[in-house]
Amino acid sequence: MVTKADLTDWVVEALKANKGEGSILYVAQYIWDHHEKDLRGHDLFYSWQYDMRWAATELRKKGCLVAADDDRRGKWTLK
Repeated sequence: MVTKADLTDWVVEALKANKGEGSILYVAQYIWDHHEKDLRGHDLFYSWQYDMRWAATELRKKGCLVAADDDRRGKWTLK
């Protein structure tokens, strides 16, 4: 079963696949392309894009992503 916590891993996976950085749109497309089957059929299907942003916030709190103020608008970068 897919949970919000899985999205944290998927965000990191997407960014690693793109040399450690990517736009929000890139990350969303990557997650959809690689995890559509996981998302379908679960309640998370209806909120996964919001939850993806939550995951990025959690990764920033843990120091895994560059802080939003220090990164370009709309871009996520792994530390």
